[in-house]
Amino acid sequence: MIADRVKGLEPSGIRKIFDRVQTAKNPIDLIMGEPDFDVPMNIKEAGIKAILDGKNKYTPTAGIKPLRDKLANNLAAKGIFFDDIMVTGGVSGGILLSCLTLINPGDEVIIPDPYFVMYKYVVSLCGGVPVFLDTYPDFHIREERFKKLLTKKTKLLILNSPNNPTGAVYSPNEIRMIARYADSHNLIIISDEIYERFVYDEQEYLPIGAIHKSTVTLRGFAKTYAMTGWRLGYACGPAEIIRNMITMQQYSFTCAPSVAQYAALEALSTDVSEHITHYQEKRDYIYNALKAKYRVEKPEGAFYIFPEAGGSTSNEFLEICLKKDLFIIPGDSFSQHNTHFRISFAAPMERLQKGAEILNSII
Repeated sequence: MIADRVKGLEPSGIRKIFDRVQTAKNPIDLIMGEPDFDVPMNIKEAGIKAILDGKNKYTPTAGIKPLRDKLANNLAAKGIFFDDIMVTGGVSGGILLSCLTLINPGDEVIIPDPYFVMYKYVVSLCGGVPVFLDTYPDFHIREERFKKLLTKKTKLLILNSPNNPTGAVYSPNEIRMIARYADSHNLIIISDEIYERFVYDEQEYLPIGAIHKSTVTLRGFAKTYAMTGWRLGYACGPAEIIRNMITMQQYSFTCAPSVAQYAALEALSTDVSEHITHYQEKRDYIYNALKAKYRVEKPEGAFYIFPEAGGSTSNEFLEICLKKDLFIIPGDSFSQHNTHFRISFAAPMERLQKGAEILNSII
């Protein structure tokens, strides 16, 4: 009864743990990649106004023109190359549309490991072959490993910087190296930049779309403005790719949520730098709290930390934590390795402190 393309799909490891949190009595929840602040009031009010003004109908498939124009100006100011732009149903919607548009059966798609849970399954769903680029132990891309994976069948590279689950931010030198190989091998890059505002320590952030024209840049509103439930993102890139993604959206999502698009116009003028500063403080706290007992890289961006599970498999370590009502995500949800675990530090400081105390009591 079930199509073959679906039979190999497994429920998200994040969602499986999320469901267990719902039945726990006193959970210490460090799992969800969701800001712990609420949508700023001016954005809420803009959404309410849009509803009251009757902005509740279908929009153009590519998105409302005022939002597309404002996004295009912002991207151009950052030096990102693109011919066209569209609004998507979240960055996840952009990932699905770009993969459906670009991947033929048998195409190889390089995915740096660890990776966001969605990537390998969407590639497989489209008939592509996921090829994992090992970035352990520091979660950065090494040239020798990268070039060994390139074959005549390689078509795409999916990048995610800042990275979920590791918090790694690829350096400008890494980005230039990747772009050089992408140019020489005619690779298309899908660059998931949902965390682009979350870069710490004044580190230089170079979006690959600024130096490689065959890039589909995906960004969104969920993490920066806490609009996770509003399901709004955008994609820009070469005209032919975006045009066909728009066609794919016609036959799938139809359009992105109308009210969210009007609220996003207000979001783009909203200062959230204070929240970014608070996340850097939380990053500093959790890293310093764990580094004495755990092998752990200091996150350079996003709001995750990815420690090694102290000699246990990540699933064994999860069960130890669950007995103490601490909820984390095992690393094999994001990786071909089963050695690490993910903590989201997008959580109240009191909860982070409790989580750190439990983790340090385990080892």
